[in-house]
Amino acid sequence: MTSIALFGAGGKMGYRLAANLKNSPFAVRHVEVSEAGRQRLKSGLGISTVAADAALAGAEVVILAVPDTLIGRVAAEIAPGLASGTMLIALDAAAPFAGHLPDRKDLTYFVTHPCHPPIFNDETDPTAKDDHFGGLHAKQHIVNALMQGPDEAYALGESIARVIWAPVMRSHRVSVEQMALLEPGLSETVCASLLDVMREAMDEVVARGVPREAARDFLLGHLNILGAVTFGEIQGVFSDACNKAIQFGKPQLMRPDWKRVFEPDEIAASIRRIT
Repeated sequence: MTSIALFGAGGKMGYRLAANLKNSPFAVRHVEVSEAGRQRLKSGLGISTVAADAALAGAEVVILAVPDTLIGRVAAEIAPGLASGTMLIALDAAAPFAGHLPDRKDLTYFVTHPCHPPIFNDETDPTAKDDHFGGLHAKQHIVNALMQGPDEAYALGESIARVIWAPVMRSHRVSVEQMALLEPGLSETVCASLLDVMREAMDEVVARGVPREAARDFLLGHLNILGAVTFGEIQGVFSDACNKAIQFGKPQLMRPDWKRVFEPDEIAASIRRIT
């Protein structure tokens, strides 16, 4: 039975992982520095925590479920207690990409991140439909990267990832650099920014007299059908009027060089701000 030390077990993300690992084929030792987090684990999952040294003793895998800004500090603090060959799992590419993991060539570094439940899905159970984040009831895809270590270690990392993000559909193997393109590049810099603009646009038409509920219903409904056509979820095409609106609208909304956000220096700058 693989032994896992879960750091940050009582935090927002760590608690989700602790719940999914509870009945897994892994032996988990939980570490949580805050009293509130320890109480949450005890009352919610019946889990007791241990000191960091006790958790690390003989641990084959260490999961860092701590904020990006703390990854470097926590990893540096525990590095002396990690035996050669230990796998260190990060839940986001930012800190590993930024070079915040210890310079230990004898350790295995594995990075995993959820794609979150897709907009277009086959969920029918109400609890699954309400699980927008994933890792509870709704099925989702995941991405994984073996940053360093023997290639055969990927299988262990992926098996743990499938448990902590369960239920999982597709599991994609990418590089850390590719994961950084996906986040913050694609998902946050582009997608989150444009969604924020859409919300502002909805507020603008409301300010110009459209009832808020009508504007929201109209926008979310069009997001559904326009998204289905754009991403090939259904066979269809936009109307001539819609295509003309796009042809006029994109130059008004987007800078000609907007794809520069995916250049290596821009990705690195974004990650520096995050970490």
